Amino acid sequence: MAKIDITKTELVWPGKYNPDGTLRETPRVNLPFQVIETVNESRATQDAKNTPRGGVTLFEVYEGDEGDTFEEGWKNKLIWGDNLVVMGSLLEKFAGKIDLIYIDPPFATGADFTFQAQVGETDESLTKEQSVIEEKAYRDTWREGTSSYLTMIYHRMKLIRALLATDGTLYVHCDPTVNYLLRSCLDEIFGKENFRNEVVWRYGKMSNTKQKFPSNHDTILRYTKSSNFKFNPIKETDSEYRNRFIRYLTGNQVLYKTVKKSKDKLITRRIAIVEKRLSRLLHEDDVLFDFDLEFKVQDDVFRDISIIKGNSKENLGYPTQKPLALLERIIKSSSHEGDLIADFFCGSGTTLAASEELNRRWIGCDLGRWSVHVTRKRLLDIDNCRPFELLNLGKYERRYWQGMAFGDRKEQGDSERAMYEYLAFILKVYGAEPIPGTAHLHGKKGKALVYIGAVDAPVTIHEINQAVGECANLQQPELHVLGWEWEMGLVGPNPDSSQGSLMHDLARQRGVKLLLKQIPREVMEQTDAQEGSVNFFELAYLKAEVKTEGLAVCLTLEDFVIPNTDLISEEVRDKIEQWSDYIDYWAADWDFRNDTFMQGWVTYRTRRDRTLRLTSDPHTYEQPGQYRVLIKVIDIFGNDTSQAFDVNVNGE
Repeated sequence: MAKIDITKTELVWPGKYNPDGTLRETPRVNLPFQVIETVNESRATQDAKNTPRGGVTLFEVYEGDEGDTFEEGWKNKLIWGDNLVVMGSLLEKFAGKIDLIYIDPPFATGADFTFQAQVGETDESLTKEQSVIEEKAYRDTWREGTSSYLTMIYHRMKLIRALLATDGTLYVHCDPTVNYLLRSCLDEIFGKENFRNEVVWRYGKMSNTKQKFPSNHDTILRYTKSSNFKFNPIKETDSEYRNRFIRYLTGNQVLYKTVKKSKDKLITRRIAIVEKRLSRLLHEDDVLFDFDLEFKVQDDVFRDISIIKGNSKENLGYPTQKPLALLERIIKSSSHEGDLIADFFCGSGTTLAASEELNRRWIGCDLGRWSVHVTRKRLLDIDNCRPFELLNLGKYERRYWQGMAFGDRKEQGDSERAMYEYLAFILKVYGAEPIPGTAHLHGKKGKALVYIGAVDAPVTIHEINQAVGECANLQQPELHVLGWEWEMGLVGPNPDSSQGSLMHDLARQRGVKLLLKQIPREVMEQTDAQEGSVNFFELAYLKAEVKTEGLAVCLTLEDFVIPNTDLISEEVRDKIEQWSDYIDYWAADWDFRNDTFMQGWVTYRTRRDRTLRLTSDPHTYEQPGQYRVLIKVIDIFGNDTSQAFDVNVNGE
């Protein structure tokens, strides 16, 4: 254990060292990942590659021959989860293998992370708040001011250094309020000798402040892991060069594009003459003027990349979104094609989109559910986007949380005590109380009894039947079932009823009103059980028509129901005109095998195209047989709902 070294200068804050003077260790949790969706690769394509499920594990891929750009079997990865746990879990396979890491961590106290999200097919928008998870993470980051911020960033920087390749580079985006703190942290972790640049991004934002010089830049700190690193000098673009040369010829210090808009006829004629002269000079070998016609190498002040304007095609409405051009410059300067790029605060996915466009492999991670969804749609909009996977730590993270929160007990009695504490915690957050003496029920909330599913297994139909039966025997009118995951086929609507799913109708026949509610991941972010601090949404369900003709199948969404609309803000409800307005994205897996969802067909809304197709393209199977089709819907809150349909195609 390292102790304070009084022979060196370092930044020290409360929480960096233990009371005995030893350095507080960085948590390194190693959990398995779950692949929850594969995008841009159908199951048929995967089968054609002769890559059976289970034959290639998550990160074990063929290394490729020298000169290969991408390893055979590799898929880019978008991960939903806490980046501290995610990075720790990546270490086993990726320690020393990531070529470039860019991060844009939160660096402003009191920042507003709400953004405008559109609803339905109109231009109507609503203010989307942070999720409870994001609010909690941000609040914890600044809970004790500078010291808690430094604790958060310090441990993540330690993991980042472990993940970087020997010749790898780290870029950290910040502003003047924290860059001096980050410099001290990074000097300690990476070594002062590995500091390479303090890049100034002058973004051109206007300000009317009269108390100080207007703030007009961010800082990007560049560090390498060693003295052996990749760097490709960036030359200015043709347009930058053209502007610089015209300013030289005209003697005018105003930017060319500004002069071009001038209504002064004399200036317009002068510019036309200069353009003609420039065009001729660029095609001659002789230099007629005492001027450096060579392209200039980009220096450490980026003056030519502005912030994203509100009317920009690039604008996704995400508050911390950075320009694509900024990330393209960073990636080009410090990596080669085929290199692996990572962003562990990926936000709207700019780093991943730039890496995809520049033929790099990538790994992205964010804690926000909506962030991951926005990034997925952004990547789908890229022409010829390579297949990628959505991952999380799922039941393994929940199991780890349960052990940390309620004790990883080995003895039988202690194990039962830990389970009791887990159930009591969920009940309290839900606003319910424990009840004794029942076999299949755990609590009571008002007139309703409550059943809670396990952290590492889906709630099954059998479990619900048992809980409904006991509820009926006790002559109680209502049952709330809380679950993390659900058995396939449990939630779908009853085709013979207009009042809900088959499970709901079966419970109703026994005199019990049944509510199935999702335990949100936000529960794991609670430091204490605060009643009402988290919403347990009732499961949504969808209705679809499945048409078969020969070997072809076509899907049509007919209804999508979010039962507890009372938990939805009035602002949202007022803008919903039809049931499909709640849907932002839906996709189909034509041959679901109770494993990873493989996107075979997809439609989604964008900021510029608000339409959403309700009928899929037909899918034609190669062979007759029984297939299971899984539909996945993602609503305007980022929650997903799935429904399976068994279809029989006979080729007739």
